[in-house]
Amino acid sequence: MNTEERNKEGILVEDAKSAKKLTRDMLAELEQKEKTPAQRVFDFFISISPMLAAALAAAEYLLVPTLDRFVSSHVNPERYLILLAAPAAAYFVFWLRSLVKYQSGQKKYYWTIVHKAPLYSVVFLALMALDLLTLKSGKLLYPFIPWVNDIINAAISDWPNLLKSCFFSLKLLFSGYFLGVAAGLLTGIACGYSERVNYWINPIVKVLGPIPTATWVPLIMIIFPSLAGGAVFIIALGAWFAVTLASRTGIQNIDRSLFDAAKILGAKERQLVFRVAIPSAMPNILQGMTQGMSSACVSLMVAEMLGVEAGLGWYITWAKSWALYNRMFAAIVALCIIFNVVTNTLNAVKKHALRWQNGVK
Repeated sequence: MNTEERNKEGILVEDAKSAKKLTRDMLAELEQKEKTPAQRVFDFFISISPMLAAALAAAEYLLVPTLDRFVSSHVNPERYLILLAAPAAAYFVFWLRSLVKYQSGQKKYYWTIVHKAPLYSVVFLALMALDLLTLKSGKLLYPFIPWVNDIINAAISDWPNLLKSCFFSLKLLFSGYFLGVAAGLLTGIACGYSERVNYWINPIVKVLGPIPTATWVPLIMIIFPSLAGGAVFIIALGAWFAVTLASRTGIQNIDRSLFDAAKILGAKERQLVFRVAIPSAMPNILQGMTQGMSSACVSLMVAEMLGVEAGLGWYITWAKSWALYNRMFAAIVALCIIFNVVTNTLNAVKKHALRWQNGVK
């Protein structure tokens, strides 16, 4: 091999090492076409659109007159403005940070802002539309559909009960979820690894899994001595089914040559399960845990309708029975926030655990 060929081989080796260090985001940035000046201006306008939408919503709230019949009920109007200003100010900080990073060559953060900006803008515009249809025009019948500031006032005035309900719902949710995940991992891994276990467990999964959660309510009220125990069982059942299917599918789809290679190297049955099967099926397992959380959140509402003494589901039913619709909507908003935070946290854990798929160390 002459000197020139050796140099070429050295260059190829260095290129290969560099390619291993490139993440999927870096490759996407390298493949992205250079944008024209008009496209850059359009992207800049998109990036500031949430702040413009927030300003438009605030202008509508301040300038459009309130209906006379709602003037006496419209108290603490500054709270709605705070609701608009706080996220808009936070977005402004992140927007400035993205511009600084963009100037230093880190463009990914700015493109993320541009990508999410339309969604944030729609949220502010939706709040403005709701204010117009309720407080300013009365098109939506009050008190069945309250305006945003009325919901905020209701949440603040009854925050002790609302906070207590949030903690009770979270306690019930995680109690049932972790119980269901633990049972799902046991049955899913056993079914995926052992054909004999799968022979006996698979019919049970097929029969019990597709049954809607609400179907179990009458039976649970008879079997379980306490309503709290029955509620935990309903939540655990939804998580168990999702985790079981995902774990079993992940292990069954593993290349059998991995097990053969591990056996040749002297791996025992326990090592085959914990060192080969479970790590290889981890993407499916985490996906099943994410789906299990979605099922658990749906089951939580059904579980709290059993008659438990606290929880957001109970709070919503109680507020509706007393025609306190502003408090009912406050509990619904709190419920949506909790479910989104829990789901996004689980997705972040999943992304971190599977960061090797994107080439991130």
